[in-house]
Amino acid sequence: MPRVAAPPTVKRHRVSLDVSPDLRRRLRMAAARRDTTMSRYVLDAVQEQLRRDLGAQDLLALTARADPVLAELWDNRRDSEYDRL
Repeated sequence: MPRVAAPPTVKRHRVSLDVSPDLRRRLRMAAARRDTTMSRYVLDAVQEQLRRDLGAQDLLALTARADPVLAELWDNRRDSEYDRL
């Protein structure tokens, strides 16, 4: 049988959250009802909330238009030198 190449891995970063015992219990119950892991349940919930909050914006694009806070930081004479590159 020919060997199938594994898909390239995507770099991921770990995020830790401190939650109360009650919230952890509720997350476990909700994830179990969907027959998924707590990690997958939380990731799905976060992604859904990001879609609601940010709409159709490209969540991975770091642009002044996508992030007004970054626009304020980037909009200065010193950093404008990078626009010429």
